[in-house]
Amino acid sequence: MEAKKLDGQINNKIGAPVIGVFATGDPRIDADSRKRCQCIIKKVAEELAGKVTLPFSGEVDVVYSETLVDGEKQADFVARQFKDAGVNILVGVPDTWAFPQPSVMSLTAHFPTNTPLNLTCGNSATKPGVVLTHAASGAFAQTGRLMHINVGKWEDDGQEPAISPKTISDLIDWCYAAAVTQGLKGKRVLVFGHDSMGMETALAHVLATRNTFGIEITRLDMKLLADMLTKKSYDEKELKRLRKWIDECTKERQDIHTKEQEDKFNASLAMYLIVSDLMKEYDAVGGGFMSQLEWGSDFRGIPLPVADVMESLFNSSFDHNGPKLPQPFATEADVQALLSMLFMSSLSGGNAPLFMDFRKVWESDEIKELAKQNNVELKGDENWLQKGFVDGNNSGSASFDWAGMPGTAPAELMKKVSFYQANDEYFPGGGNSVQFLSPGGIEGIAGRLAYSAVSGMFSMLWDEAETVELPHDLAEAVMRKSDYVWPHTLFTSKHASMYEFKHYVPANHLHLIWGLPTARLQFWMDMTNVLSATPWQKMEYGREGIDRPIPLLYVLNGGEDNTKMQLSK
Repeated sequence: MEAKKLDGQINNKIGAPVIGVFATGDPRIDADSRKRCQCIIKKVAEELAGKVTLPFSGEVDVVYSETLVDGEKQADFVARQFKDAGVNILVGVPDTWAFPQPSVMSLTAHFPTNTPLNLTCGNSATKPGVVLTHAASGAFAQTGRLMHINVGKWEDDGQEPAISPKTISDLIDWCYAAAVTQGLKGKRVLVFGHDSMGMETALAHVLATRNTFGIEITRLDMKLLADMLTKKSYDEKELKRLRKWIDECTKERQDIHTKEQEDKFNASLAMYLIVSDLMKEYDAVGGGFMSQLEWGSDFRGIPLPVADVMESLFNSSFDHNGPKLPQPFATEADVQALLSMLFMSSLSGGNAPLFMDFRKVWESDEIKELAKQNNVELKGDENWLQKGFVDGNNSGSASFDWAGMPGTAPAELMKKVSFYQANDEYFPGGGNSVQFLSPGGIEGIAGRLAYSAVSGMFSMLWDEAETVELPHDLAEAVMRKSDYVWPHTLFTSKHASMYEFKHYVPANHLHLIWGLPTARLQFWMDMTNVLSATPWQKMEYGREGIDRPIPLLYVLNGGEDNTKMQLSK
């Protein structure tokens, strides 16, 4: 046999997440029951098709096999079918009793042990697929392998049983987590510079990130960007189009009065074009830019304009060319922020993430005092007054999408955006900051990834949250207490008290996302072995319809945190 030379063609789908749907079977069941099993396989696969879309790779492929996995022979056959189709996510939909080891366990033996595995079934006495599900769940937990079960509901009778919408929606949440876990392996992010101002919570934990998530961190020096800006390594006609669009949206709210200010604003826009090209060149799914101090604040060099507009454009769902997918982008080269936003945005299906400073916790007494100083009358029953709220704001990276409610048209969003001159004490290189105030009523999840050398693991500190809207004069006073010219998002957490929040947040940066179901985030933390950090006294786990069911593996090994720590060894 001779060695085979490969041609220059590649299949861009190789390595992308692919969901394979199958069912176990009992060789003793009758022909009608077998046909019913095959119908359920097809029905579930069709329900999943087109429902899981990732921002970095598009719709996730769904394949299925009608060969029931009765025993080892069928397990080997279906496994080979799946491997040939690139399957790296396994969904079983048993409708009858089956033998765990010859069926599902033999099938999974063909795949890496960290391949996401879900068994979804009806809760039927007549058709005891649920019995196989529990037997397999116990067997896999015994071996130390993670799997999730979804005991849902479908009709006991008929060849084409109806499956409840909740059964499917719960499975879709799991599939999103699995697709993000598998789909980001081998991807890379592109970061300019190192952790800004010695903020080591922003460190690029290169080895831990590679080993935990399979993500590469490509690091470039900011000098490259400075040189490309000087060389005008961008399409000048496109820069004019970008500036024209910005002017049409915001001309009367641009704090630009001199030729020097005009040039610096254009430089910030040119940086967006340059870095966009570099992101394409490196096939990056996210990025970060150090900025402070060396770029725009250090007089030993030549301070350059801020990159705020560039960063906001990356994180937004639109630009001068129309709709686009947000590309999570972190200011101050905060890699933990970048990863947090990348995971949260991907799990939401590509919603725009929000980067912000965890700037100020406003507690009830402070709010009342500020309202009194500004002659603002309060009713007294406002949730944000009783509980307190956080003022999240930062000079860079805030997505324009957060200037309005989810689904607001770009033209309407940009009416809320202003470009003030950057604070010259922080940024003597000049340029323009982005400014807006987010509306109240946006529900989502606030969170941030953190790493600790003690465990060698990542944790995600998170809580459900909602933005709040204050009376106009009070909101103005709150913003002027910090940096008025930056974007502000005022929000309160669902479970964490302000006392807890201000003491336990893992860094000076925090992030928000809308449209991310809690269970979906929890499934993802299971699959990536990320610790779920929720030290909130009022947060109870096990909320039906909100939290995902705890994997049996955790129940048998001393709880979620203990099991994850054992698995990380």
